[in-house]
Amino acid sequence: QCTYLEIEQAERTHAVVLSRPAWLWGAEMGANEHGVCVGNEGVWTREPLGEDEALLGMDLVRLGLERGSSAREALEVITALLERYGQGGSCKEEPVPFVYHNTFLLADRAEAWVLETAGRYWAAQQIREGSRNISNQLSIGREITAEHTGLRQRARSQGWWSGDGEFSFAEVFSLTQQPARMQAAKARYRAGKELLQQHAGHITAETFMAILRDKASGICVDSEGFRTAGSMVSVLPRDPALPCVHFFTATPDPSRSVFKPFIFVAGIKPVPQVTSPTFRDDPAKQIPRFQSAVDRRHELYRRHEAALELMERDQERGQELLQTLRDLEKQGLEGMNELLGGTVAPSSEELADLFFDCVEAEMKFY
Repeated sequence: QCTYLEIEQAERTHAVVLSRPAWLWGAEMGANEHGVCVGNEGVWTREPLGEDEALLGMDLVRLGLERGSSAREALEVITALLERYGQGGSCKEEPVPFVYHNTFLLADRAEAWVLETAGRYWAAQQIREGSRNISNQLSIGREITAEHTGLRQRARSQGWWSGDGEFSFAEVFSLTQQPARMQAAKARYRAGKELLQQHAGHITAETFMAILRDKASGICVDSEGFRTAGSMVSVLPRDPALPCVHFFTATPDPSRSVFKPFIFVAGIKPVPQVTSPTFRDDPAKQIPRFQSAVDRRHELYRRHEAALELMERDQERGQELLQTLRDLEKQGLEGMNELLGGTVAPSSEELADLFFDCVEAEMKFY
């Protein structure tokens, strides 16, 4: 049972860790036990938006992670389900529907892909070197590695492409009249690209955290009714003997949050402090949907919000608070660098408690 649709079950599914809006089934981003990572963004294209409830892009993120043991396999899972069931339905917990199509970043230890969609149509690009970012707009041009079998025919039949010259997915399927929000997306996309290029050749987890915290570029959003709700950075070593490390904030606004490490091992300790409450009569599950609002904040989020209020009221104490949060994060990063560098070898019990202990330390601090 996905957010709106029920689909056929897979014979087996992989263990996943997800960062997700609490009201829906899918996820904004996450990883699985095989070191596959997937994240998505909304886009608006020439293809009409599906008013009918179908699969959300966020459902596809989770399905790809649950059913794909590599980035390529996750991509195949997502495209097959997209072609079969389509995408559609509201992506926001509000009575007025908010609908979009999706783009995805997929990576594992060996490969990375960008997958972009327009309705049931799609194009994918394998990223073979350097860095790549997405930001609420189509970005795959002529460098298409794989595509929907009917993609070009669809473009021709709609009069969007003459069939002459090279085919660019972004040029053909992007809207001619862009919505206002797409203008901001362009600036964010350019800034992300530039920030990554500045660090080319020596990009670390800390580099990504700094980019995700960049407010000047609009990458880190904390206003206009939208805010960066959660952030994730993963380190996927090529050496299979080393574990993949996934850092999650589990709180909004990464510029004032702590990235905490998570590693897949047996017997992981549950972390109820970052699990949102469930409701018997959930307004997201009743038809018509979203007729009332419920408080879905988990315990860490509540404490984090209270701390942010203090930071805004008292600038001096706010700076001290922020510094302590950074120190907390630094400890986690240093520990993980030692682990990946082979200078420490924690027991599987320690790793099973890792994320819980980091959340607990942050809670105590608040």
